Amino acid sequence: MPPSARPGNALPFLLLSAFRALIDELHVRLAEAGHGDLRPAHGMAMQMISRGGGVSDLARRLGVSKQAASKTVTTLERLGYAERRPDPRDQRQRAVALTARGVEALALSGDILNHLRDEWAAVVGPGEMDGVEEALARLGGHGSLDGIGDWLGA
Repeated sequence: MPPSARPGNALPFLLLSAFRALIDELHVRLAEAGHGDLRPAHGMAMQMISRGGGVSDLARRLGVSKQAASKTVTTLERLGYAERRPDPRDQRQRAVALTARGVEALALSGDILNHLRDEWAAVVGPGEMDGVEEALARLGGHGSLDGIGDWLGA
């Protein structure tokens, strides 16, 4: 079916299926590299944790309750990807930070996603891949993921 003949309601599913294919392959490769315990939601949380701050900051960035953010941090602590430590700005507070394992997993994710982008570009052609990315950047607005958890209903 030519793209212009697709109904408008196909677009969200095309975007979602491409996103899922990308993230699923990312997690296959993370597992091969020793990070099989990570889930997609962990990656989003780790991105936000890398910005610094405490559980309240994480909750705000993810758009979830403080309790949900705390539960995620507890899971990441148990898995060895994050830790709570005294906040250097306020010793009464606890900051959440990535451990060396968390930093490694986040960097590895970035490397894998770069490789996957190159693999996709090899399938559709570099020019078309650039066009897809440019179109998505224009259509998606500012590209911030702040609040995405709340939007997703997490």
